[in-house]
Amino acid sequence: MKRLPEGLLVQWGLTMEINLIFEFLNSLVLQIPGLTRGPLGSADPIIKGMIPSAFGIVAIAIGLNLFNAVIRKKLVDQSKLKRLMRETRSWQKERMVAFKAKDQDKISELNKKSPYMNKMNMELMQMNMRPMMLTFIPLILIFYFVLPPMFAYTVAVSPFSLNFAPGNFFELTCTAEKVAAEPKVCKHEHDIYFWAWYFLSSIAFSGIIMRLTKTTMDLK
Repeated sequence: MKRLPEGLLVQWGLTMEINLIFEFLNSLVLQIPGLTRGPLGSADPIIKGMIPSAFGIVAIAIGLNLFNAVIRKKLVDQSKLKRLMRETRSWQKERMVAFKAKDQDKISELNKKSPYMNKMNMELMQMNMRPMMLTFIPLILIFYFVLPPMFAYTVAVSPFSLNFAPGNFFELTCTAEKVAAEPKVCKHEHDIYFWAWYFLSSIAFSGIIMRLTKTTMDLK
């Protein structure tokens, strides 16, 4: 079995810390032109007005984060998860120190534990994947088929552009070009898209909710 790269567990932990965001990013393939009906949102939404929409989406983001945290708490043994992570990270740290010091004896000694550590890594990933596989489909169905009719295309305004990704790949706010090309979608430059506001709301509350429900990946 191929040994997992150093630091994989740290990266995995950070990813699971914002589980809903990870699931949303994985769903971006559904936004490729030709696979969707167009921009998410409605020209005649059920919930009208930016302030009700903004607060409504925040409430939904909190609710879905709570749902995800409850499922995770029920399906994952948090004590076992953290014990395995401590042991794995301790081994990785020792191995990195040995590599930096070029201590071949220590490296050989630690490499003998590689099969066992690989097994632990696989168990950790399976524990983390279990709740995600259960919540992924319902969350995507809610996001794509329930929420768009409820909210307008844009639901908040930013004082500046939030489009930091290169190549206009991950646009969170309307651009001047979009305002000119799609006036029904973007009314003003820097308007925040409905899905982007949900994305930002999830980031803001995910860590807090996981700490409150004791499902955080923090080992402290």
